[in-house]
Amino acid sequence: MAGIRTIGIISKPNAPRAAEIVPDLLEWLRVRGFAVRLDEVSAGYADGRKGLPRHEVPEGCDLMIVLGGDGTLLSAARALAGRQIPVFPVNLGGLGFLTAISPGEIYPELERVFRGELRIGRRRMLRGQLIRAGRCVSEYEALNDVVVAKGSFARIIDLDAHVDGHFMCAYKADGLIVCTPTGSTAYSLSAGGPIMFPQVAALCITPISPHMLTNRPVIVPDTSVITLENRAEDDTAHLTVDGQVGEQLKSGDRIVASRSPHILQLIRPPRAHFFDVLREKLKWGER
Repeated sequence: MAGIRTIGIISKPNAPRAAEIVPDLLEWLRVRGFAVRLDEVSAGYADGRKGLPRHEVPEGCDLMIVLGGDGTLLSAARALAGRQIPVFPVNLGGLGFLTAISPGEIYPELERVFRGELRIGRRRMLRGQLIRAGRCVSEYEALNDVVVAKGSFARIIDLDAHVDGHFMCAYKADGLIVCTPTGSTAYSLSAGGPIMFPQVAALCITPISPHMLTNRPVIVPDTSVITLENRAEDDTAHLTVDGQVGEQLKSGDRIVASRSPHILQLIRPPRAHFFDVLREKLKWGER
């Protein structure tokens, strides 16, 4: 891939494998003349080199290397803040639907990238806005999902869902998930939602433990604007984005979920077809 001069590295905290990889990776990149920007975690693995806050790492980068699991990748996707920088995801964890490159493949796959022999998956992102008293008080970008769920002590919460201004359903449930195709293999899957092929132009609304058995997941076009209105008492429900960030909700708060203008450019090894990943990760078996 011509034009790569500066490479960012974001690493999972407290990951012994990352601590082994980072020093060798830095030396490998230095010999080849690349400038490197490290987050504070990666810098800690590199004998105390000065690191940057994660959201500052992508500035000026032509490629991002993410060392960790899907959680680290989700954090990195938000740090990109819409910058169209290809991401090279290395799986140091277990399940890893998104991080398809193994530690043993790092250098051969990087060589392929530098030769321009790369396959990029374009993953749609989701924008979540928290509207309180008619004003947008928070805005989030998500790769997987935007979730409204009950707090620790709430038994069940009431949520009204609208799609493109049309009333859809009044839910009594533990919560609701609005997910992208990428997020269909995350929380939504564990709540009984469908698996969606990454290129499908859709969003899925998945109830979490609904009171009514007729409340099933619903797939809508990704041009839809989905509004969830919180009918629970103050501070008994919370908003969570990609399972990592969020805040407590007040009664009457509205969460507006819609397709983000941003996408994530995810570098995929040639062998990593979506169905191959599903068979491997979900133990569907081989022929």
